[in-house]
Amino acid sequence: MPASITMSSSGLKVPDEPILPFIEGDGTGPDIWRASVKVFDAAVAKAYKGKRRIHWHEVLAGEKAFNKTGNWLPDETLKAFRDHLVGIKGPLTTPVGGGIRSLNVALRQLLDLYVCLRPVRWFKGVPSPVKKPEDVDMVIFRENTEDIYAGIEYAAGTADSQKVLDFLAREFSKEFGKIRFGTRERAIEWQKALEGIGAPKRDFSNAPAQVGIGFKPISYLGTERLVHSAIAYALKEKRRSVTFVHKGNIMKFTEGAFRDWGYEIAANYFREQVVTERESWILGNRESKPQISSEENARMIDPGYEMMTPDQKKKVVAEVDAAMRLWSSHGDGKWKRKLLLRDSIADITLQQVLTRAKDFDVIATMNLNGDYLSDALAAQVGGIGIAPGANINYVTGHAIFEATHGTAPKYANLDKVNPGSVILSGEMMFRFMGWNEAADLIIRGIEGSIGAKTVTYDFERMMPGSTLVSCSGFADAIIKHMEATVPVGALAV
Repeated sequence: MPASITMSSSGLKVPDEPILPFIEGDGTGPDIWRASVKVFDAAVAKAYKGKRRIHWHEVLAGEKAFNKTGNWLPDETLKAFRDHLVGIKGPLTTPVGGGIRSLNVALRQLLDLYVCLRPVRWFKGVPSPVKKPEDVDMVIFRENTEDIYAGIEYAAGTADSQKVLDFLAREFSKEFGKIRFGTRERAIEWQKALEGIGAPKRDFSNAPAQVGIGFKPISYLGTERLVHSAIAYALKEKRRSVTFVHKGNIMKFTEGAFRDWGYEIAANYFREQVVTERESWILGNRESKPQISSEENARMIDPGYEMMTPDQKKKVVAEVDAAMRLWSSHGDGKWKRKLLLRDSIADITLQQVLTRAKDFDVIATMNLNGDYLSDALAAQVGGIGIAPGANINYVTGHAIFEATHGTAPKYANLDKVNPGSVILSGEMMFRFMGWNEAADLIIRGIEGSIGAKTVTYDFERMMPGSTLVSCSGFADAIIKHMEATVPVGALAV
């Protein structure tokens, strides 16, 4: 009997025949969806022998919605995702012009899907531009509802932008000095200098300042629910570490606050189960030298200790003393079995995921950093064409799993492109639902088809000796390589 997935105090409640809304997507979306749904249904049928099945419920968004209803994102679509909790979508076209900045962002905001979950791993045999793609096995928790994606922007030269500049000049004169061309006087001064190297003459004497203005919100509560989700996931999945990725060395009160709040939230919720990197150093120093003083320990964890002010030294010593109070639960090597928490500057992270990929496991970060990082990592393991993604609210249970690539309209209706992103997003969806047996079959099918070098054009052109198949042909190959029977101990119903 078809029924909706529901959420209770004990977690997600998934019936044997759930109704799952789907958006097939624009451009190559229909091709990809036809291939993907064939894989999903085959995995469920093979895993559960008819005891479970999915009732697919199509809803509209993007070009198909606009052509049929005149609305890019109909209310009925939002209602379906709200009512049924879990669904999946293909790539969507963002309308050109005013209105919705991005349909994907709109869905995340309207349904408050605050986690963008992006696991990144390599499948053996997939072409990669790096030497050791097998070292990449990371899960990114990207905050989905704040940062610049929820930011406020005012276009340069507009009355609104000028109002903001005037307000800053009046109320925050010291900080306003950082805006190099925030006044007409500065613009005129520099214009004269530019004319000396051949720039055209321009008159700024009566014009608004040509400065675009943007604000990015980062909140404690937004950080709390993202970081809590990342750590809870890491503990449940027995991962090694969680890294807070930020640019707090420059943006101290937004990205720096995210880092500081991350550690605070971890201590508030998970104190017995986690250890920070600096705490591990402090405890390790004590284990190797039992009589070490707090001051000596402080010198060891901070090489610049001797150059610090007295207040700075006191702060580091207090940090050492706080870590030592964890001795009963974390000392004598017990910290080595805890989940490690660390932080990393965003630009350094983008370098080190290339050079030291094994150092990273679960990553918690803000919206823009997560966008850059997830796509960069996808390139290391075969490209965004097979990169899965999900947008989740772990409190309400709402989740939309999605293709992470674009619509590629020039390949539309050619049955050509790689459907891997949606298929692997569906694999994530099954795990979210607790249908791990079906998810396992999808992974086996993908591993088998890639291992047999039966692949779509994007891989075939870089894999000597491979067999080229269509989008639908890749789905057939995945199904062929699934196990013919249910794994031992899979499901007893």
